[in-house]
Amino acid sequence: MSLRQSISLSLAAGLIAVSATVPFASTAQAESPNPAPSPTKGMGSHNSHGSGRLEAQHSLRAPVTNENFYFVMADRFANGDAANDTGGIPGGVNDHGFDPTNKGFYNGGDLAGLLDKIDYIQGLGTTAIWLTPSFKNKAVQLEDGPSAGYHGYWITDFTQIDPHLGTNAELKKLVDAAHDRGMKVYFDIITNHTADVIGYQEGARTAYVGKDAIGGAYTTASGKAFDDRDYAGTNTFPTLDPLTSFPYTPVLDPGEENLKVPAWLNDTTLYHNRGNTTFTGEDSAYGDFFGLDDLFTENPKVVNGMIDIYQTWISQMGIDGFRIDTMKHVDDAFWQKFGPKVLAYAKAHGKTQFFMFGEVYDLSRPLTSSFTTRDKMQAVLDFPFQDAARNFASKSQATSGLKTLFEADDWYTDADSNVYQQPTFLGNHDMGRIGSFVTADNNSAGEAELVSRDRLAHELMYFSRGNPVIYYGDEQGFTGTGGDQLARQTLFASKVPEYLDDNLLGTDSTHAVDNYNPDSTMYRTISELSALTKQHPALRNGAQQHRYSSSEAGIYAFSRIDQGQQREYVVALNNSESAKTAAVPTYVPNGAFQRIYGSGSDQLTTDASSKLQVGVPALSAVVYESVASIPQSAKAPGIRLGHPAPSTETNSRMAVQAEVSGSSFNEVTFYAKVGHGRWTSIGTDDSRPYRVFHDTSAINDGTKISYRAVVRDNAGHTRLSNEQRASVPKPKLTIETPVADAGVFGTIQVLATADPEASSHVVRIQRQVDNGPWQTLATDGSSPVYGVFDDVRPIAVGSLIRYRAILSEPDGTRVVSSVRTVTRSAPQPLVPNVTVAGNVQSELGCPGDWDPACNVSDLTFDTSDGLWKGTWTVPAGEYEWKVAVNDSWDVNYGAGGAAGGGNIPLSVPAGGAQVTFVWDQITHIPSATIG
Repeated sequence: MSLRQSISLSLAAGLIAVSATVPFASTAQAESPNPAPSPTKGMGSHNSHGSGRLEAQHSLRAPVTNENFYFVMADRFANGDAANDTGGIPGGVNDHGFDPTNKGFYNGGDLAGLLDKIDYIQGLGTTAIWLTPSFKNKAVQLEDGPSAGYHGYWITDFTQIDPHLGTNAELKKLVDAAHDRGMKVYFDIITNHTADVIGYQEGARTAYVGKDAIGGAYTTASGKAFDDRDYAGTNTFPTLDPLTSFPYTPVLDPGEENLKVPAWLNDTTLYHNRGNTTFTGEDSAYGDFFGLDDLFTENPKVVNGMIDIYQTWISQMGIDGFRIDTMKHVDDAFWQKFGPKVLAYAKAHGKTQFFMFGEVYDLSRPLTSSFTTRDKMQAVLDFPFQDAARNFASKSQATSGLKTLFEADDWYTDADSNVYQQPTFLGNHDMGRIGSFVTADNNSAGEAELVSRDRLAHELMYFSRGNPVIYYGDEQGFTGTGGDQLARQTLFASKVPEYLDDNLLGTDSTHAVDNYNPDSTMYRTISELSALTKQHPALRNGAQQHRYSSSEAGIYAFSRIDQGQQREYVVALNNSESAKTAAVPTYVPNGAFQRIYGSGSDQLTTDASSKLQVGVPALSAVVYESVASIPQSAKAPGIRLGHPAPSTETNSRMAVQAEVSGSSFNEVTFYAKVGHGRWTSIGTDDSRPYRVFHDTSAINDGTKISYRAVVRDNAGHTRLSNEQRASVPKPKLTIETPVADAGVFGTIQVLATADPEASSHVVRIQRQVDNGPWQTLATDGSSPVYGVFDDVRPIAVGSLIRYRAILSEPDGTRVVSSVRTVTRSAPQPLVPNVTVAGNVQSELGCPGDWDPACNVSDLTFDTSDGLWKGTWTVPAGEYEWKVAVNDSWDVNYGAGGAAGGGNIPLSVPAGGAQVTFVWDQITHIPSATIG
């Protein structure tokens, strides 16, 4: 029998369609029923096969796919020991950091309080307590407000619990108590940075200096320039000199030379020393986070040091897993070493279910999934889920948004991980709470609607794939008016003014009293959801199959399949403000389904086409369980592998999709053979569309890869697909800046990126003016971004300027980017006005100092060179200044052009002098010239 099939690789940015006649019986090899093995999570372990039989495997379920996390900030949960409130530090608030009336300081919570209230935590159905970073912090950073290290992200001692929270011994008591109750304890850890201890000789919190900037390259102690990426992932690294090797010269204040523990952290050459990040491009991985000392994670001393630190916490304290901060801002090679070594160590010490997941604050699935595929880590926090959940439950957007979200789950599928182990969440300590979102998104709604939307978001999180995370306080209906400090309320009675006027959803309580009420609306909701998913494990780790969505608010439905019992659960959620009904497809024809959650008919029956007519009340959810099992397949379904092709989102992932005949529960295992090598499993998918995105970034371009797939039906029958072949594409080279068709003037930065990136790449940046010859501006071998600064001032206004990049590889491969065209324009101001602000203003004619709105000290834009300038006669004296933009401190630039940076000193000699103040709106650097 021949069946016409249109095989579509559904990609976020487009559609690759392959239409082919698929004679299933003749192009796929049928095999007899054979139970497949259930692979377990193991870093880097893959099933390999020579010319033998390719096995059908079950979709992976790692040891951690059914955890219920409780994410808690210890300082804000419970004060069990007032004696440690100041951390044993003498002095005032700006010394010890304790101020229960200030949201930016320690409020008094500690480990003793957590231990006292551990039954409250367990009552939610919690299986794992996730603590914010608990190591010893720099108590107060005066540069940041001032504010205190209550949150745990300003670490000075990685071997000791912060004394404001307690002691190492108290942590061990908490861990033991949790283990006695069948709960785990997870640590929030940091590898990217330490507290702000290092300063720069050139100024405090200075602007970032790129690797391609003049003076931006790293140099060895002997003065030779090098690219650190050439050494990342190796066991060697050049010797560096703190005085000459970095764009900025690192310095330590007296008394802080040995502040950090372990001692190796006091070596200033083990930090990037490039200035503050802007969280874009290259500086996202190399820059300081608001002055925090950014570790040189490409250096093996740092890699091995961090591995040793966190292995020690596993062996000495019995920690069960790590949430890893700022994973996105650390190089890939670090994770490829760190993850496997820490996991292997944990397993060797009896932690067979040890689990690590990272913070990758991004919505791009190709990016977020790269950490669990290419970088060998186990999981990442599911930020795309959080975004989609808010859009669904809080904003009542089209339910097709959830279909799009879950269809992209295939990005996470490889041989040793998949989306089922991702922690999912609704809000956190950075972005804000789900209660805050539903309040802000529905500001005219009544309390009942807000609670319903809050509950709906939690229902979606608990019934869909992944490990749900409850952010402490959400179970008491906490809201807040924003993120960061505004989302870090105390569960104990608060004295913080900004918290005291918050509304709490589903309760009459306020923040003026303790809030540990197990009878509050959201506490009971979460407890009920936890209990139900424990009773029905398929709702936690069963296969998830999309069933129904629409282009408007209403019902979104999906199934969870119990692979062993072949029971189907239908979950239907309604984000409309009115009741809705939908015909939901299932795998069970003419079968009964029993309601186990929500309001509606106790029992429903599917029709002959297996559709279930489901009604769902407004802003709520229902769950139905099939009474009988899914009918067993009589024989293996047909399977046809489409033509693999690079995904449109990234050139480093090959989209491989299989079309399977029939309509029942199947699992499809994909295999790849690189060149003449062995067949290797690249992942198993258990929901349509059946596909994987094979990571080919480490394979030489031009290499031939063969692909096959094996389908396993719900009766154990298997069938092998046809074989398809594809070639690894050349890297894709893209000019990132300047923006296409923009007008440019002054000195501009031309940047290019390669996908995939490799440290061996060498890139030439070329320029063409009008129809003249192409000229090479620079050759750059420093990844991950290749660039040059181009002074276009000599070019006539109105000229067309074209840029292109040419990539060369050691094997002779040459790739040319598309051309980026811009126009030479006259300089234009990018902001309305710029003011010299400081204690020099009164000398310039302002009524007072440090006034960003005094127009007397405004600079004037110079259209000849694009700089803001102003010249005044200034009396002799010592001054400090910076520039303020738009008559406000909201945007200001200090030393080195850093946003909100340090004051700039100005020394005017005896007799006074003419001083010209200048601000470069492109680099943001202020300067002053005397005379």
